[in-house]
Amino acid sequence: MEFGVFIPIGNNGWMISKNSPQYMPSFELNKEVVLKAEEHGFEFVLSMVKLRGFGGETEFWDHNLESFTLMSGLAAVTSKIQLYASVATLTLNPAIAARMAVTIDDISGGRFGINLVSGWNKSEYEQMGVWPGDQYFDERYDYTTEYVQVMKDLWTKGVSDYKGDHIQMDDCRCLPMPKGDIKLVSAGQSQRGMQFTAEHCDYNFIIGDTDTEVVGAATTQLATEAAKAERDVGSYVLYTVIMGETDEEAEAKLQSYRDGADLDAIAFMTGQADLDTKGATTTRITELQGAAFLGIGLVVGSYETVAAQIDKLAEESGASGMMLVFDDFVKGVDDFGEKVMPMLKCRESVE
Repeated sequence: MEFGVFIPIGNNGWMISKNSPQYMPSFELNKEVVLKAEEHGFEFVLSMVKLRGFGGETEFWDHNLESFTLMSGLAAVTSKIQLYASVATLTLNPAIAARMAVTIDDISGGRFGINLVSGWNKSEYEQMGVWPGDQYFDERYDYTTEYVQVMKDLWTKGVSDYKGDHIQMDDCRCLPMPKGDIKLVSAGQSQRGMQFTAEHCDYNFIIGDTDTEVVGAATTQLATEAAKAERDVGSYVLYTVIMGETDEEAEAKLQSYRDGADLDAIAFMTGQADLDTKGATTTRITELQGAAFLGIGLVVGSYETVAAQIDKLAEESGASGMMLVFDDFVKGVDDFGEKVMPMLKCRESVE
């Protein structure tokens, strides 16, 4: 079981709460997190791409760094850990993305990969005039397939003459070619998304769930699609980890974050921007508070409890690894590396 960190490229990480740690994204913060992850033996880190936030009192994700340039800086200060940047394919020509990837591959000594974001949040792209129309909802994986083919042409041959329905190249050049194998990942949750990953990527990210049957069904679906494509594709499952010295301390943190949910930001995120959150019913508030963790599976408890939960999830999920987010990233990575990892049975073969 490999482990990675979904680093805090956006303000306040992955908790839409007034009571969770509040911070702005910065290179120094992410450098500290990534260097700690590397020190503790995490295998990879990934930065997302987010182009428009959800507002609310916490201005959730209204403040974001840019993924490729951030990872370029991190490549220069790390030595072992795998680095993934995310590209919103509608915003960056594939030939430019390919050349940027070759540059970071060179800086990192072959430790770079790309997370492909085909684009589903219309508001992020419409604001800058690059939304191609609502037919794109049905075409986005076809477009991203062509995008990947152009990049692979350039990385393996240094030239692309690709002519597709969405993208055309005319003797497009990209030299030098990469020294390393630039890994591709995606986060398709639908059958079509997993089919795309199975045919063109190396890993798929899956939203975690404490019910291992739910995660197991997703990893099985990916394995089925990979078998059809005759490829070996791994799966990384995303979890939020909240730890304390005791179970009670960790549960108290969880409840505090839930109680402080930024209901206005959550309402915007869920497509209910006109919802009167101050006049919402108790039932509705409870539903909104549940979305404060972005639907990501929670692993909560003492260090011993977290280790036991992760071992159980690792054994029953069929996943290749986990990508983790923390409430307090600096302390969380340290605590996980120092206090949880040594107890993990699923790490014995890695160690």
